[in-house]
Amino acid sequence: MPTDAVGRFLTALDPDHREAVSAKPREEQERLAAAWERELEADTELDTLDELSPAAAEAEAARRVMDRDTDGSV
Repeated sequence: MPTDAVGRFLTALDPDHREAVSAKPREEQERLAAAWERELEADTELDTLDELSPAAAEAEAARRVMDRDTDGSV
């Protein structure tokens, strides 16, 4: 299991997004990973999900970040 934020973020992504983010420059990957970490910290609904399934909470936060990135709001 990766310990750096980018590695953990990539692990949380679905395969298609993981491939797309992996192809981005490292700075962009770090920006998205930072947004993912903020999402995990800020959303109380994810706290509840995290207690049940940490991987599911991380995947949901990753999906939200990628949805916002597609919209250009990350």
